Order: sequence, then C-alpha cells, then structure tokens
Amino acid sequence: MEHSGLSIHSLYVNDYVQPLGIDDRSVAFSWRLASERRGAEQTAYRVLVSANLQELEQGEGSLWDSGRMEGHPLRVMYEGPPLDGHTRYWWKALVWDDSGNSAESEICFFDTGLYPEDWKANWIWKPGEARINDFAYFRKSFRLDKKIGLAKIFASAHHFMQLYVNGERVGGYGSPAPTNPLRTKYYLAYDVTRLLREGDNCIAAIVHYLGGDGQNYVNGAPGFLLQAEIAFADGSAETVITDKTWDTLTDIPHRIGTRYQQNRRISAIESYDARKADESWTGSEYSGVCARAVTAGRIEEQQWRVRWQTIPEGAVEETIVPMPMPVQEIGRQVFDTGKIVSGWPRLTVKGIRGTKIRMRYSEDLDEQGYVKHNVSNETSDYYYDEYTMCGAEEETWEPDLSYKAFRYIEVTGYPELLEAEQVLIVSAHTAMAYEGGFRSSSELLNEMYDACIQTQKNNALGQLVDCPHREQAQYLADSDLQAELLLYQFDSARMVEKVLADFADGQLADGTFPFVYPSNYEHPDFHIRIPEWDLHFPTILWKLYRFSGDIRTLERLYAPAKRMLVHYFDQTDVKLGLVPQSRGTKPRDWHISDHPYPEIDHSGEFLTVQNMKLAHGLSLMAEIAGILGYESEAEQMTARSAFMTGAIQSHLYDTENKRFRDSYGVESSHQGTNAVAMHYGFVPQADMEALLDRIEGQGLETKTLLSLNLLHVLFRNGRAEAGYRLLTKTDFPSWGYMIRQGSRTIWEGFRDIESHCHAWNAYPARMMVEYVAGIRTEETGWTHIGIKPFVPSDLDYAEGRVTTLRGNVSAAWEKTADGEGLRLNVDVPVGSEASVWIPAGESGSVTVWESGVPVWAEHAFLGPSPGIEHGEAAEGSVVLRIRSGSYAFVCHPA
Repeated sequence: MEHSGLSIHSLYVNDYVQPLGIDDRSVAFSWRLASERRGAEQTAYRVLVSANLQELEQGEGSLWDSGRMEGHPLRVMYEGPPLDGHTRYWWKALVWDDSGNSAESEICFFDTGLYPEDWKANWIWKPGEARINDFAYFRKSFRLDKKIGLAKIFASAHHFMQLYVNGERVGGYGSPAPTNPLRTKYYLAYDVTRLLREGDNCIAAIVHYLGGDGQNYVNGAPGFLLQAEIAFADGSAETVITDKTWDTLTDIPHRIGTRYQQNRRISAIESYDARKADESWTGSEYSGVCARAVTAGRIEEQQWRVRWQTIPEGAVEETIVPMPMPVQEIGRQVFDTGKIVSGWPRLTVKGIRGTKIRMRYSEDLDEQGYVKHNVSNETSDYYYDEYTMCGAEEETWEPDLSYKAFRYIEVTGYPELLEAEQVLIVSAHTAMAYEGGFRSSSELLNEMYDACIQTQKNNALGQLVDCPHREQAQYLADSDLQAELLLYQFDSARMVEKVLADFADGQLADGTFPFVYPSNYEHPDFHIRIPEWDLHFPTILWKLYRFSGDIRTLERLYAPAKRMLVHYFDQTDVKLGLVPQSRGTKPRDWHISDHPYPEIDHSGEFLTVQNMKLAHGLSLMAEIAGILGYESEAEQMTARSAFMTGAIQSHLYDTENKRFRDSYGVESSHQGTNAVAMHYGFVPQADMEALLDRIEGQGLETKTLLSLNLLHVLFRNGRAEAGYRLLTKTDFPSWGYMIRQGSRTIWEGFRDIESHCHAWNAYPARMMVEYVAGIRTEETGWTHIGIKPFVPSDLDYAEGRVTTLRGNVSAAWEKTADGEGLRLNVDVPVGSEASVWIPAGESGSVTVWESGVPVWAEHAFLGPSPGIEHGEAAEGSVVLRIRSGSYAFVCHPA
C-alpha cells in the first residue's frame, strides 16, 4: 500500500531478506523508502509481527505491535516475547512522512533457526578411523504419510558437505564456511517443502574432511549433523535427525587420501571414479551396499556450539566457454579462461570406460605453452583434479567440493580433441550481492575497476582470503584493506564481521591473534604472529560500524579488541613509552610495516608504524567505548592514546627535517611511514604542508599495504591531483602497469612475480568511487553523505554508486560541451541528507542551476528551493546542503 508517492520496500530482518535460520535472540527490522517528493523524511513507523499470516493480513500483530513510534532509526529492535525455534514468523511495517503521507509494506516472513535446546540430532561419521582427505556418503530413507505444510533442514559438516533431497542438490558451495568448530560451528538452513513428498523420501549428503594440519581451517574431527523439521498441513509435525540409523556407502567414487594441491595443505586433489557411482544413491529406491553410521564421538564429547551461518553460501556467478590455446594435440589440450577466476571446470564428454582425464590449473603457462606445475608462485605437481569415466554415452563431472583459482586449464588423457564447450569454466564466490558501480571516460580506470571487482570476488568463498590459490587464508591486514572495497561496493557487512568473529574465536591467551585464522595454529608451519596485523582488528571494527551503524557489532567484538590493545600497550617501554619489537621465538613473530618487498627500516628497537597503529587503535577504542556507554574505559583509552601520541612525536619525529623516522634511532624516513603519520593525525599542525610536499614528491614508493594510506592522505588533504595521477599511472610501479600488461585481476604487489590475484590490492576501485565520483560517508550509517567529486583535466565524465542501508547513493558528473561547465547528477535515499561540493575554481565565481533553477550566483546562495536547504563557499567549492531525492546540477563560471 502507498499514498502520495511514498512507498516502502526492501524489508530486512537482521539485514537479511527473508532469512531462514535466525538464532540470534537480538532481532532487528529495517526497510528502505522511496518518495516522489524531494526531502521526504520518515517521521514515524509501526512494526507488526505475528506467527500467523492470516492475522497479519487483517492488520493484527498478535506477537508484537510496536505501536506508532516517532523517528527513523536505522534498525527497529524487536521487543516482543521470546521467539520459538524453527518457526516462521510474519511481519510488516507502516511508515509516515513529514507531510502526513503514509505507506504500508508487503507482508514478509523470517524463520528462526535451532536454538541450543532445540537440537536433537547427533553428529555422525562412517565406521573406522578417519583419514586425511576423507570422504563419506550418508543417506536416510523415510516415509511421510501426510500433506506437508513447511519443511526445513538444518545441517552442518566438518569440513564441507553437499546435500541432496530426493535426488536434487540443495544449497551452495564451500559449505559450511570455515570456522574454529571448538568455538563456533556453522550450520545451514534450507526450505525443502517443495522437495519432500507424501510417501518415500531420501536425504543424502557427501562430506569431505580435510584434516591435514592445513593453513586455512581447523582440523577438528570429521562429522555430519542434520535435523529436518517437518510441519504437516494438519498441524502435526515430525523430526528427522542424524543418528545411528543412517546409512553410509561402503564403496564410493571419491578416492580417499589424495595429495594436497598446495604446499599449505588447503584443498585435496578430487579424484573421482565414475565406475563406482550409482546415481540412485540419493533417492529412496537405492539398493546398494551400505553400512550403519556411527556417532562422531569426539565432536559429541567436545559439544561443538553450532550457530546459523550468517554469510551467504558460495554460488555460481557465470559459466565461461574458454578459448583453445595454440597447443592442441590429441590427449593434451590447453584452454584459456581469459581471466583468473575462482571455481572449477565442468567437463562433458562421451564416456570411454576406464579412461582417466586429468585437469591441471595455473595462472600462467610455461615456455612451451603448457600449464605450469605451480600454484601461483609456488611449485606444485598436484594442482589438478582427475576423473575416471564409466563409459556412458555422455558424462558430466565437476570437481566442486573445493575451489581452485586459475586462468589456464590443461586437459590430458582424453583420446579425442575436445571442443571448448566441453570444458566449461565455472566461476563461483560467496553470494554477497555486488551493488556498487563505477564508470568513467577513461578505459584505463574502467578496466582497473573491473579488475578490482573480479579480484575481490575471487577472494571471497566462505571467508575473505588473501589469494584464492596459494593460501586461501584469512589475514587481518588483508581483510582491512579488502573492507575498503567490500563495504563500498558489495553487500558484505556479514563477510567482514565474520573475519572479526573468527579471530575473536582464535584469540590467544595473551590477547594476541594467530597471523591467519581459522588455522591449525599450533602446527610449526603456522605458529606465527604478526603484531602489526593484530592492530588492524579495531580498524576493521570501526569501518564496519561506520558503514552499517549496527551497535550490536561493537557490543559483540569490543572485548577481544580491547584485550589485544591492552596487551600491546602493557609492553610499552618505561623510559620511552613506545612498544618494542617482539623477540619471541615460539611462536615466531614477524614485524611488517609495509608489504610486499618493504623498504622501511626495521633496524631500530621501536618501529614507528607499529606504534602509530597502536595509538590509532586506542583512539578508535575510546570512540567505541564512548558509543557503548563505557565512560571510564573511554577515558582510559583516550589517555593511553594521548600518552603514546606524545611518545611517538617526542622520540620518532625528526623536527629538524619535518619527517618521521622509520624506527627509533635511525635516520631513514620512508614515504609510507609519513603517510601513516599523516593519515592517523600524528603530524604537528605547523608541519603538515611541508610533510605533504615531501610525500607527494616521492611518487609511489609505498607497497600494497601503505599505498592505501598514501592515497587517502593525498585525496583528503588537498592533493587530489597527485592521488589521481598515482591511480592513472601506467609505468612501473602502479596498478595501471598491471592493466597495461593485460591483467584482468590485481596482483599481490606491483612486481610481476607472485600472485596475480590478491584482493588486498584492489582498493583502487574504492578510491575511484569515493574520490573521483566523489561519494563518501560523513556520519555513521550514511545518515549524512558527502558528494565531493574530483574533476581532472583528462577525464570527461565519471559516475559511481554505493548501496547503503537506506538505499542507493549515486553521483555522476560530466563536463559540458564547451568544457567550461559541469553537470552533476546526485541521488540521495530517503532518511539521508548530503553535502554536495561543486567545484568553483580558484576564483570561486560560478553560477549553479538545479533542474534549470539558479541556486547560486555572485558568491551567494539564492535561497532555499525544494530539497536544497543551504549553500556556502568553502575550499574552492560551492557546498550545497540537500535532503533526499534526485538532483541535476549544472555549473558554469560566472
């Protein structure tokens, strides 16, 4: 229902659309509004919740009715009675605006998951000892004699599973997402009402257990867990659970104990013998040989805490027909996907019984044009999967129990030449919606933006990883840099929060973190800490809160952030007030101020970048403590940050040369060290311009890690031209250099020698949207937005888009035909307002029209007009304060 152009849409519960398994007792409702009227503002709302659809259709919120409440909060918290587990609830919202218009939403549902007391299922596994790279096939037949009303499955496995209901595949890929199962184990929730039927039914699953002390998971123990809750149309119910009545196949197509594909033991060769496959095993009619499942004793004893997986599952984004490469011979062919993707091949061939086909992957080719035996820059003879055919007229197979990252695929063993359509490439990633955008008149920027987006997609399947082939590992620093792009261009808040939740689960007794997590940290290969990486925890937390405005995130993660910062602060030297380098041998401590191939001088006892990151983290925690109402802790954190700031300026700042030393007692002063100091506010006010001159004059000396700080510093401190020139630079080192080499993904660093798909280096896409198109957040939750485009001489137009909790924000500028003026179109969602900065040149003398009506002339605001409240001159711009709506500005020199 809507009136007078006001409408309500995009209803969310805990920021999900119709979630299937909420097991968090804290439930929040939100929505987006649209209005034909500029400046429309929600002034009141009402939320109704019911367990009965018919009651809600009659306007009754039998479970909870908020009543009419004033205001427009980002989220409305549920305040009704406790919700039951595995139950479907219905809700809707009514809103009113400042002109008395009202709108009513459609009715939506949300499902609760299983609370701890609701679980009846047991963890199960197959008989016998578990092996490294093990596979188990489970199935359960049962009969239903009534019409089904609603059927839900809640399932988990360690490590990964694929689920089937009556022969049909259910769910996505890479599920459940990796965690530390001793602290948090994810389960998935599925609505399978349409798949179950009256009569005989079967639920089946393939489970893959890794268990080889790999870098990007926790060994745990193998197991499978499932509980189906079936509500019948007559009001009765039935539950199906994993227990000792389940069957497990004794002879399976997957070979157990295959080699790991990477040096870090993160995924196994998938070797599949189709001669052992019976497709009927996922249906109730199967009559093959099985054994009874057994209880997974270790899991049951450890009482794993299962929680609903809050991030989306992996999903297929596109299927690519690769290009055949010149190297083509019977039995050995090479195909080019055209770009690096994360995923797997889908092979379709005429079967020749007993013939084994091998598919090998790589980012690059050797001198003969064949696929290299490597994983990124590391040698590996095992980066392949293989399939033994059963001899059917047509056979299709895809090794999708793990994912690989590659551009080239080499197919060997098939005795005929294959067409490219027979070797399709499946590109997949976590199904977080890509909602942003950027385009400009520069093909270089457009190609670079697309490469950044592709790189980020490749590095998000189940967790945010540094690279999708060599390590697939979740680092704090990498995730912090990825958050720049993710939060601006993807529906990614839950992915970013998962990083923090994982590291909180892996936090060590002293408050520090493993260098990656989840991981088998105690294994000697991975018994490593990086102190500087730990200090990215509060910056990720702060970015996430500023973007989402969800205070519950701060409440959940405040304690681990504080523990970590207090640990490092307590290490400060009594005389200098600075934190020294760690000298531990177990675990190994790496100190990294910049990366890769850093040039910052670490020879001093006290590292400048580490100390500045700590002081900055303490200041952020003071802000967070204040928001949470922890006043004494906010004061304490503020005092600690001020203490460290004083120590940094006293002992690490070279007052004579107006620069920061890289470390205590050395003379070297790197561009990256000074960029961090400027970004985080450690530079004395009187010296800022001199240090900015120095930073700008050094070009691009920073590496991937600190180039982010460098770009922010230049764009935010009146040096946007210099920042833009770094973005568009095409000689080495630069991002443009990568694009000019033909790369469609972004490299680990600027050198063409290691990973060519590293998402921590993809933040130039964020820079384009934030600084070239000009969209930035000014207040938490995007309640106030800044639109401040940079208009360089060699760019004719640019446009960007960001999706916020309130709705879409967009800005598009274009130079007028005479090259003297500028058109600027802006969209601001209902519930937000914006400051629009229109370039006015050095003289500041411009005339500005909006939809043909003059709003600024002769250095003066011409008075309020619809949606435009105020105007003033500032920093060579005309700044107009606008409310929600769509605007079309045109400006010309007066």
